Amino acid sequence: MRPVLNPGRFVYCTFTGRAPAGLRPVATVAEPEGLTAVLEQEEADALGLSYDYVAAWITLRIHSALSAVGLTAAVAGRLTEHGISCNVVAGFHHDHLFVTADDAERAVRALEELAAESS
Repeated sequence: MRPVLNPGRFVYCTFTGRAPAGLRPVATVAEPEGLTAVLEQEEADALGLSYDYVAAWITLRIHSALSAVGLTAAVAGRLTEHGISCNVVAGFHHDHLFVTADDAERAVRALEELAAESS
């Protein structure tokens, strides 16, 4: 596992109807209550969207099967040990973590330690 910190700051916005045309989210989740979109903070600010959580985006550079057991638990457990909250989004190729922006560097170091212990 190689954690990679993506550039930028990201926010969670929610829409009860359709998302604004041209929105460029990095992740979306459709729920009965509305659409959640994770997008760059700059884009949200430019569109006047509200949010209350500013995150850093870490990609775990390891191809894990969607049916794999334990990766999310190990990552969450390690970040919990360091007092770092984490929101996980699984893509087809990689898992993506959104951690509080101020905790980004600590989170990457904790995940690098976990990777070193696992190899």
